[in-house]
Amino acid sequence: MTAVVQSTAVADPTGTVRGTGPVTATSTATVVDLAATSVRELNAALHDQADPTRNWIITHPAGRHNIAVGIDRDVTLRVDGHVGYFFAGMHQKGEVTVHGNAGQGLAENIMSGRVHVTGDASQSAAATGHGGLVVVEGNASARCGISMKGVDIVVGGNVGHMSAFMAQAGRMVVCGDAGENLGDSVYEARLYVRGQVASLGSDCVEKPMRQEHLAELAELLVSAGRDEDPADFRRYGSARTLYHFHSDNADAY
Repeated sequence: MTAVVQSTAVADPTGTVRGTGPVTATSTATVVDLAATSVRELNAALHDQADPTRNWIITHPAGRHNIAVGIDRDVTLRVDGHVGYFFAGMHQKGEVTVHGNAGQGLAENIMSGRVHVTGDASQSAAATGHGGLVVVEGNASARCGISMKGVDIVVGGNVGHMSAFMAQAGRMVVCGDAGENLGDSVYEARLYVRGQVASLGSDCVEKPMRQEHLAELAELLVSAGRDEDPADFRRYGSARTLYHFHSDNADAY
């Protein structure tokens, strides 16, 4: 396989790598230039359990798809630029950050760890996620958190239509507005929205914000680096009328 390492940067005590930005202080970071290295080679290196490298910086991603898919070891990875479809899909361990925007399927089926995007995310962010934390500082498009199964999602801006569709478990925090049909056919996921909700989906209702909800929301906001007041949010969840088919509810399906 062609060597993946393009250069190695050494952080000074202030935690800054010359010309590349912040990295853990006194550590080294492997810098991979995707203009010269294939995504397949990068992912193979990230999956190599024998590789001692823990800090990675990815340059010139140029919207390529499938970057950093399936990471299953404790690494810190930073991408300088925009990524395409399915970035950090099936993520299991470590912390990855995109300094840019992300395409469709960000962190799809994430199991644990942390995925952070400083820009916007396209549709289906964190779809089917089982665990971990996904942070989008900007907006997330349609179907954010579709069929989520335990993941925590914090969006600094707005989410598009059909977000949290069939969301089974986990928490979604929207600091902006939510599009049409939020939480359609939601099960036991908890949804927190600070702004306006265009409409609620089938079997999704507003619920009271009790003290335990304010506490968990405050914790989520801090984890995502947010400073919004939990008291400004409203909570939504399942009315639990569509768990089992009943002919009287046929029009709601």
